[in-house]
Amino acid sequence: MSENQKTILLTGASRGIGHATAIRFYNAGWRIITCARQAFPLSHPGTAPPENHVQIDLGDRKSLLAGIEKIRECLGGGQLNALVNNAAVSPKAEYGSRLGSIETNLDMWDHVFQVNFFSPIMLARGLIKELEIGQASIVNITSIAGSRVHPFAGSAYATSKAALAALTREMAADFGPYGIRVNAIAPGEIDTSILSPGTEELVKRIPLRRLGKPEEVADMIYFLCSDESNYISGAEIHVNGGQHV
Repeated sequence: MSENQKTILLTGASRGIGHATAIRFYNAGWRIITCARQAFPLSHPGTAPPENHVQIDLGDRKSLLAGIEKIRECLGGGQLNALVNNAAVSPKAEYGSRLGSIETNLDMWDHVFQVNFFSPIMLARGLIKELEIGQASIVNITSIAGSRVHPFAGSAYATSKAALAALTREMAADFGPYGIRVNAIAPGEIDTSILSPGTEELVKRIPLRRLGKPEEVADMIYFLCSDESNYISGAEIHVNGGQHV
């Protein structure tokens, strides 16, 4: 690692938007630290070597708190320039159908909110010193489902993403005096392996008439972590081909 090399902590890096983000930052010369429940993710060994991977279960608070200390050790007291909270869970009912607010049990609500909502603020608070040193950018990945009832996204997922959007504004106000910017990106229908059957019907109602690419979200994440966005904080940017209009 060179003295001037920037560092990003990325959750949910093994596939989809996270994998595209890892590649985008790697190509820009950043050091990438990943964290996941699994051991070293072999899907992109070049972008993040084993010594830059921390095994954490974001759904378990004790595991997360212990993992934050491992991340700090990995940083060695140095700067963290970006934190991208991309990991999320979106449980489905049988045959992949939507889980509504009536049939979602409380344990599932707790798990979804721990991963999607509490882990981003726990990581940010736990690493605030390193983020301040790096005058960092935090990017929370929300969702179009956070602002409307979605045909596939369940109630727990949707409300956790709506809460994360509100948290982004609060964090922008609270972390700003430390020189840390906080923004959110709300993707729409992105062409990844987790798309639900029937998504093709949604595409017909998207103004651009196509799915988004993971790389298009990754490009926006990179922009929000770059110097070109130095005066942007507290924003939630829609990356959905006009689906929200």
